[in-house]
Formats: sequence, structure tokens, C-alpha cells
Amino acid sequence: MLCNPRVWLLQIACLTLLSPIAFGQQAPSAPLKLQGHTMGVVTFPHSSHTRVAGKCEICHHASKPEKPLKSPQEACSDCHTKPPTPPVKTGLPAAFHNPAGTAGLCITCHKTENARGKAAPVKCADCHKKADA
Repeated sequence: MLCNPRVWLLQIACLTLLSPIAFGQQAPSAPLKLQGHTMGVVTFPHSSHTRVAGKCEICHHASKPEKPLKSPQEACSDCHTKPPTPPVKTGLPAAFHNPAGTAGLCITCHKTENARGKAAPVKCADCHKKADA
């Protein structure tokens, strides 16, 4: 027996509205400023990335036993420092892409999106903006 479409839509709406509360997390609405790199500040529009990725786990990994999270929405730089502080092995820049900016979490995804016909930036200066520029 199929469910009434109105009941089905109401269930989806409730799940969508309550899931951030249930998991104790909510996506930031304002763009994040990723600072501390010599290449310049990266303005990261979180909301547009969540629309493309769909799942938080694509970018955010689970807590590791050797370095448990202090809060559900911990900043990458809380664990990924430059240079990395043991037991963490991946420094802050490497958490996003390799030193040449040719592969890694961000750049590999951007290249994949471009191959699908989307316009994702792949040049350093497209994301890294100098303060005086």
C-alpha cells in the first residue's frame, strides 16, 4: 500500500528540519574564511558546497580515537596544524590538497566537477586571495 503523498512530504520536511538538531550540527550560513596560509585567505561558501556534495562525510571525517573531537563542529585547524602535531600526521594545507595543488580533497573534487561540465575553480588564485589584492 502506498503512503499518502501529503504524509510522505510531511515526513520528509520533518526529517529535513530536525536532522541538524538530532545530530547537534548545522551548516554555517555565512562563508567561512580559511586563513593562515601564505597563498592568501580562502573564502569558503559552505552552503554551495553542501548543495554539490550532498553528504557532510564527503569532506568531514569521523573523529579518530587517537585525537577525539572536542565538539561536533570542530574546525579543521583544531587538529590539522602546520606543521602537524602528533598523533595527527596530516598538516592543515595537506588536509585540503597536496603541495602542488594538483590533487587532494578540494582540488580533486573541483576537477571532477569540471569534467561533469560545472565551473569549479582549479587555479590557486581562484580560491586563495591576497589581502591587498
